[in-house]
Amino acid sequence: MKVVVIGAQWGDEGKGKIVDYLAEDAKYVVRYAGGPNAGHTIVVDGKQYALHQVPSGILYKDKSVFLGAGMVIDPEALFNELQMLKDNGIDWEGRVFISDRAHIILPRYRQMDKDRDAARKRPIGTTGRGIGIAYSEKAQRDGLRLADLDWEKKMAEFDGEDKAYLEKYKNRLISMRVDLTAKMHEFKNDNILFEGAQGAMLDIDSGTYPYVSSGASCAAGAATGCGIGPHDLDKILGVFKAYETRVGNGPMPTEFNDNDAAESELCRTVRETGREYGVTTGRARRCGYLDLVALRYACRTNSLDSLVLTHLDIYDPMEQIEACIAYDIGGKIVTDFPASVEDMENAKPVLKKFKGWKTSLKQIREYDKLPKEARDYVEFIEDYCDTKVGIVSVGYERNETFIRTSVWE
Repeated sequence: MKVVVIGAQWGDEGKGKIVDYLAEDAKYVVRYAGGPNAGHTIVVDGKQYALHQVPSGILYKDKSVFLGAGMVIDPEALFNELQMLKDNGIDWEGRVFISDRAHIILPRYRQMDKDRDAARKRPIGTTGRGIGIAYSEKAQRDGLRLADLDWEKKMAEFDGEDKAYLEKYKNRLISMRVDLTAKMHEFKNDNILFEGAQGAMLDIDSGTYPYVSSGASCAAGAATGCGIGPHDLDKILGVFKAYETRVGNGPMPTEFNDNDAAESELCRTVRETGREYGVTTGRARRCGYLDLVALRYACRTNSLDSLVLTHLDIYDPMEQIEACIAYDIGGKIVTDFPASVEDMENAKPVLKKFKGWKTSLKQIREYDKLPKEARDYVEFIEDYCDTKVGIVSVGYERNETFIRTSVWE
């Protein structure tokens, strides 16, 4: 089977943990988009691993992982990450491969990225990792792929610091390079897990443009970024948190209001309890109520087979929780997600209240053992989005997860 895991919000939903959890039953894990701007955190036996380019399945010693054609690769950051894994006892050699069609980020792209964002009248809030520049070079057909590293005419276009940098990593990259389409065909009868980066609302086409990432973080990116066709994808899972977060600039209708004492305190509680700080940048994430209008849009635009709910335990001590079921835009109630940034910036959330459960969920491993109030919250989400919540996570550890709907059948 071929299973895709995407973020169903603005990234940071817990994809890393879920991919790691599901990878036990997969033979291969393929990351299909993004670059070192992604941060996937995994906690196993109390030990935390922060991954940026390497797919989350690497922690299983019997799994091979692939960096897909839709990715942009920072060689320096990649090999630093691999060294971190080695230092932590993870033997990765012979298990990490890169598509020969993946593009390469050059060091000067980082400053170019920062300068371009600073010059914008409406800055995006980029991570400054050179991602946007690499994707721009790719779109302009001036990029450098792993397949080009031994193409003499192409390599002759680089000199100075670029040439020295590429020479430093060239042989190691070539040794890891593969034809990903051929590999996917070879493994067609095996369980393969496709890992997305960022989230559906940051997709270049269906996200909150221009406040988006430069890659295809939608489910369709799994096909284009892995050298297969969409008919070969069997299931698509969308990961979302019980609340909303966003990093960087752009509209977020359900963001907690810092000028409101109650919402400001709620933001502090959610941010600190949920560890809502960027894995890549360390920036505090913007926090808000769960946005069901945006989540339903993500379900529709990505044909999600099921949802994965994470961070449900963050609400354990609360008397009451709220979620957004519509937007009020200039006095008009809107339940479909708008394309207009101006509409999004003017949108006020229409909130529905839910009774809290006031008990810890950390030890629960079956859906039916959740408090009724927690199940009411989950089932309202399912009805609103017309999509089943198939997996629930109640903590950071790998085992603090339970499945309602089998993934690999």
